[in-house]
Amino acid sequence: MAALTAGAQPDRLRRRFWGNTRGTAAVEFALIALPFFGLVAGMLETGIMMFADSALDTATNSAARLIRTGQAQQKNFSISTFRDSVCSEANGLFDCAKIKVDVRTAASFGAMALATPVKADGSLDDSNFAYSPGHGSDIVVVRVYYDWPIVLNRLATLGTGSNGKTKLLNAVVAFRNEPFNW
Repeated sequence: MAALTAGAQPDRLRRRFWGNTRGTAAVEFALIALPFFGLVAGMLETGIMMFADSALDTATNSAARLIRTGQAQQKNFSISTFRDSVCSEANGLFDCAKIKVDVRTAASFGAMALATPVKADGSLDDSNFAYSPGHGSDIVVVRVYYDWPIVLNRLATLGTGSNGKTKLLNAVVAFRNEPFNW
């Protein structure tokens, strides 16, 4: 009789263990929480980066209007003055010292070289950047670049900036200056 109860004891314990559903929600949450919060953080970072890209585009368009209307030429803007103008339009979203600006004239819209100048290590090659806003009726291309830092390591592998830890944001505006005479 004692042997019967000893063999029945593990079976009963096993049924009680597998039949017990207390704490299943906590275990399921623990299994799902890390991937869920990682996905949410990745979506937030991507959304903020897309917002910054849109803000850079808008700021570049607004600052390029100063060149298009001749105001930058009339006030003798330098490259740093123009960069500060882009930065002020972005409302403090960027580190102004890291904004790179290239403004140059072109013979025609088809003759513009708009390839992104990137070094072999993925960083921006701004050694040939210039500031030449042109005169009235000139064709001008304005390119603005910013290395946006990536926080999450998983997204950092998709980075196109320096060392894969940044995403190179850029904005390009091409236009013909208004026919001003100063």
